[in-house]
Amino acid sequence: MLAPEQVLILNGNEHIEAIVPAAEAGAGVEPLEGILCPGMVNAHCHIELSHMKGMIPEGTGLVEFVKQVISKRDAPQSLVISPAVYLEMYEQLLDQKLRAMAGAVEELYQTGTVAVGDICNTADSLELKRHSSLYWHNFIEVSGFVDAVAAKRLKFSEEILAAFVKSQPNASAAGNTLTPHAPYSVSKTLFNLLNDNTAGQLISIHNQETGAEDSLYQSKQGGFLDLYETLGIHIEGFAATSKSSLQSWLPYFNQGQKIIAVHNTFTSEADVRFAAQMSKATAGKGLPYYCICVNANLYIENKLPPLEMLVSNNCRIVLGTDSYASNRKLNLMEEIKTLQKNFPAVPLATMLQWATISGAEALGIDDQYGSFEKGKKPGLVLIDPNNMKSKRVALHAS
Repeated sequence: MLAPEQVLILNGNEHIEAIVPAAEAGAGVEPLEGILCPGMVNAHCHIELSHMKGMIPEGTGLVEFVKQVISKRDAPQSLVISPAVYLEMYEQLLDQKLRAMAGAVEELYQTGTVAVGDICNTADSLELKRHSSLYWHNFIEVSGFVDAVAAKRLKFSEEILAAFVKSQPNASAAGNTLTPHAPYSVSKTLFNLLNDNTAGQLISIHNQETGAEDSLYQSKQGGFLDLYETLGIHIEGFAATSKSSLQSWLPYFNQGQKIIAVHNTFTSEADVRFAAQMSKATAGKGLPYYCICVNANLYIENKLPPLEMLVSNNCRIVLGTDSYASNRKLNLMEEIKTLQKNFPAVPLATMLQWATISGAEALGIDDQYGSFEKGKKPGLVLIDPNNMKSKRVALHAS
């Protein structure tokens, strides 16, 4: 954040040339009312679910939410209709998705987001991102809870990954990595394959978004058994570990991966200490960033994440919005407002750091984003402290 009585000096390409006291800035200073901070980093989003805004009722719980996402996200799978009608329906849905994604990206941009960690299950967002002014790290999601299909599911996601990599006009301008979906949707074999295929890379995983996830790993009980039955997934090969979900999946990644654990709504202090202890053996590698998507947590489970516990344990925290399927807005200031309401002891400055430099460090883009430093081009966001609304601003360069 820019301190009072400081002036930001930009060059013609909007890179920062200097930060100087107002008394030394000379003529042509453009005064602003509010808090000037770097552009924000949304560490977890699902742009390709933007067409699902308002489709799923609030408070269903995660298991029912997942069922509805699966059933409503894509075109009908029935082939009783003719191929021509099916193709027309699919094209209509794709057009709807593209328009919804474009609207979502516009909201991200206007409210001050400059970079996004985005979950991808298809290549539907590829062209939109290729022409976007935002930075995108595309997490190509891999799932499959049955060991026998692990190689097939990995190959499918690798093909999507290849499409994203090929589409980038400059490979260094965007990140694309394979990533596991969630502990309840990735088999042991698939976890091992992903470990081999993501060595030294950035990955993201939905973690402990519901208590049913821990029940599955601790005792092979809970709501996910109903989900597997509904989907016709046979889980005879899955064995409970008698441990929490985080303590069960984290050891799979032992090849220097940087990890963003998302949601963490039911993460315990014992889990946090387990992760910290594991990271000591690898000089800090593998210590997760804990991504908080509080409005999505309230939308789905009506449950707040254990933010104060994470803060007291010096956890690395970043912020995300999740998707329109589980949120009304893709606006990080709305996430901060909800956190302020429920965790007033945490300073606003700390939350803004989570939304800027911490997110940039998590995505590995802090050389350009996340803070006001000479040579960076972090984007500029103006926050009105009276209503906590944010907007992107463009200043005149020097």
